[in-house]
Amino acid sequence: MDLAELTSKANSAVSAGGDFKKKVKFDFGDAGKLFIDGLNGVANNSDDAADATIKVDWEDFKKIASGGLDATMAFMQGKLKVEGDMSVAMQLQSLMKALS
Repeated sequence: MDLAELTSKANSAVSAGGDFKKKVKFDFGDAGKLFIDGLNGVANNSDDAADATIKVDWEDFKKIASGGLDATMAFMQGKLKVEGDMSVAMQLQSLMKALS
């Protein structure tokens, strides 16, 4: 999976209308960014302001998305960092299933 494929999956997941109504940004460092606006049902690669920003290495994100790495463990190990509203990050569980 690459960032373009992930962005397409995220766009499909949020445009279908779901429970996630916040703005979150995944910052993959040099690999790019994924911005998800659940309120407006769009996902893109912009660097817009978000309720929460999740900083994670692209390879670690792929492991989390595939179930090979637990997000809580990644957070505890410092592989995943959350800036902003932690409760927004906690709401991502259902959305993450659509992104795997």
